[in-house]
Amino acid sequence: MTTIAEIIKQMIEYLKGDLRDINHFLTVWSYAKTIGELEKLDEETQYVLEVAAVTHDIGCPLCREKYKSIEGPLQEKEGAVLVKEFLKDTTLTNQEIDRVSYLVGHHHTLSEIDGLDYQILIEADYIVNAAESNYSKENIENFCCKFFKTEAGIKLLKAVFP
Repeated sequence: MTTIAEIIKQMIEYLKGDLRDINHFLTVWSYAKTIGELEKLDEETQYVLEVAAVTHDIGCPLCREKYKSIEGPLQEKEGAVLVKEFLKDTTLTNQEIDRVSYLVGHHHTLSEIDGLDYQILIEADYIVNAAESNYSKENIENFCCKFFKTEAGIKLLKAVFP
């Protein structure tokens, strides 16, 4: 089995020293891992979640170059394709790669969240984005009420932004 550590190493190499992107995905991964474990995900769902958290912004470098923007829909469009190529030489099954690609391709889409892995990725990425972009207390409270569903995610969000 390709370990999360191996995928993290591969992603760091892929990002070629972009510390902002590296620190972002590592922080999202740590929140996703924590929330997933606290929510007691099964082993495969936890693994897919962690792979998706590590690779969720894989489209950002290409989007910066191609569009001069990393807007969510662009990241989703480019990332869903890139992550399949990125993971092709790992031991992930085709089904796992498809799910990771789906999560990467929807991590800014807040409608029709179809699984706990998807929900947790949204929550983990939001916590990190809120911290990095200094979201207002009102934005955080509104987002929490509308989109956070997991007990662990809500507790972490409220602990980070008391």
